Amino acid sequence: MKKYKAKNRLKVNEYIDGVLNGDRVLLSRAITVIESNLESDKEIAKEIVQSILPKSGSSIRIGITGVPGVGKSTFIESFGKYLITQGHKVAVLSIDPSSQRSRGSILGDKTRMEELANLKDAYIRPSASGDTLGGVANKTGETMLLCEAAGYDVILIETVGVGQSETAVHGMTDFFLLLMLAGAGDELQGIKKGIMEMADMLVINKSDGDNVNMSKMAKLQYQNALHIFPQSESGWSPTVSTASSLKNEGIDIVWDNIKEYEELVKSNNYFSNNRQQQKIEWMYNNINEELKSMFYNSDVIKEKLSSYSSQIVSSEISPVKAAKNIIDDFKSLMFKL
Repeated sequence: MKKYKAKNRLKVNEYIDGVLNGDRVLLSRAITVIESNLESDKEIAKEIVQSILPKSGSSIRIGITGVPGVGKSTFIESFGKYLITQGHKVAVLSIDPSSQRSRGSILGDKTRMEELANLKDAYIRPSASGDTLGGVANKTGETMLLCEAAGYDVILIETVGVGQSETAVHGMTDFFLLLMLAGAGDELQGIKKGIMEMADMLVINKSDGDNVNMSKMAKLQYQNALHIFPQSESGWSPTVSTASSLKNEGIDIVWDNIKEYEELVKSNNYFSNNRQQQKIEWMYNNINEELKSMFYNSDVIKEKLSSYSSQIVSSEISPVKAAKNIIDDFKSLMFKL
């Protein structure tokens, strides 16, 4: 099996100093180490994250989702530019489950948000490829910490579509924003009730031209629909608004809502309690990913999987029995270590 070596790696303290000094080039290189699956890089990554940890956590973390075509990229670019005019530094991160298949980055983020990417107070980073959504989420979480340590006080975490990635994003953010389209039913948009329940704010995007009246109607419909959902633990009642990213209309209202939310959840301690719970869940998620990695990367287990797969196909053993045998073999292997 061919082994790959890390190229042009710096010393750990160089990455740490670069991140803390807000150097975007060194921030990018540190994130590359974080995303790497090389064992040598994993050790460096742990040191980097542990060292910058005291300087992280001071941002507002905003999850943004909506089906393809809802205008996420245009909205995020308009929103990001607006935030920068308000004196903020903005980092845009993305979680894209589909990138696990292609091992590629998400739709070329920097070409989609070219104007925002060129601003000195903005930083855009596509998601890391990974074997599981949990793995991608973990690395996005670590990237978020590095961006906070580098001075970015607003972190926007984007998902490509509507699916499992929303739960991952919701589990690492403070505020969850759902972009909707007017004139398209829930079935057409692929919006699930569970995702609407997670949302702290719904924004009817592309509210311009012929869509203005439909957007206003959609706003009323969603406001009525939100009443059937149970009260959020945060004490916040989800809001609905309209926006035109192309005309930069309604963008300020979104930020006003987020600030109002932040003030509420910090005053009732939900903000800090939620952050603490997220850290604990992150630990469990890391344990799960590490155990999965240990299991599937074991040469002994690889042989067992191949052997039992053949036996399952020939009906010599049931999948349930085969799974139990492999797990038992793995436990025996662990006890020997």
